[in-house]
Amino acid sequence: MPDTIRQIRPFVSAVLLALFSAALGACSGGDFGRTRADMRSDDMHRWLGAEVTASVGLKPSQFQLTDEERQLRDLAYPLIEPPLSRPAWKSVFGDYKALPSPWRQKVVFDRTMYGRTLIDEPHRSHSSRYAQLIEDVRNDTTRFEPFFGSAIRVIDLDKKRNASMARVSGLSPKEKEDAVERMQENSLIIQWVQQCLEQRVSSYRWALERLVIHAPDGMAADADRLIAELAAQTANPPVAAQPTYGRAVISKG
Repeated sequence: MPDTIRQIRPFVSAVLLALFSAALGACSGGDFGRTRADMRSDDMHRWLGAEVTASVGLKPSQFQLTDEERQLRDLAYPLIEPPLSRPAWKSVFGDYKALPSPWRQKVVFDRTMYGRTLIDEPHRSHSSRYAQLIEDVRNDTTRFEPFFGSAIRVIDLDKKRNASMARVSGLSPKEKEDAVERMQENSLIIQWVQQCLEQRVSSYRWALERLVIHAPDGMAADADRLIAELAAQTANPPVAAQPTYGRAVISKG
């Protein structure tokens, strides 16, 4: 009997391990830090338009998203989601959530939050904290051009949409209303990203200053250079949005 039990135990352990691995894979979707497959859809970021318009007392458009508008929202979300906002265990399980727009009165930006999270989270060494900061800044720099390239295309198409409405025969009040609302949505989403980029630069600078105090390292120079590059891009975007939602978004060049 003891020999039989010893033979059964490894088998049971192997089965339990396989079941746990399968469950974990199903939850995470197979890619660490990515939204699991059953939560992804073509219009998964459509809520950005409804959130941003509602936050300033406007209504979202009922028009379907164009390919360019969908891409704008897909590229906007990674720049809107605060860095280090997902605990490590949630990233494994593909955590995804809607976020409040900056026009929500209760939303108060805390430039120290990123740095405090970076410093307080367990790390193997102080150099890994610098590496995390550098990676986050570099990711934002990499995302900058694709997003604003998409923004330029969307704004240019919205200009054509606006000019065409005067020549559309039998344009109903509802169609005109939805067209105007969609242009407002697009403009507000671009402004939202611009505000988030400005906030990120401020947060990264605060975090670097504290890291230098806590643990001076030569990596600080690399981080400072990357933050300066992101700050320069953010200060002179190819599409500039006015601070008030009712004003126009203009394209440069």
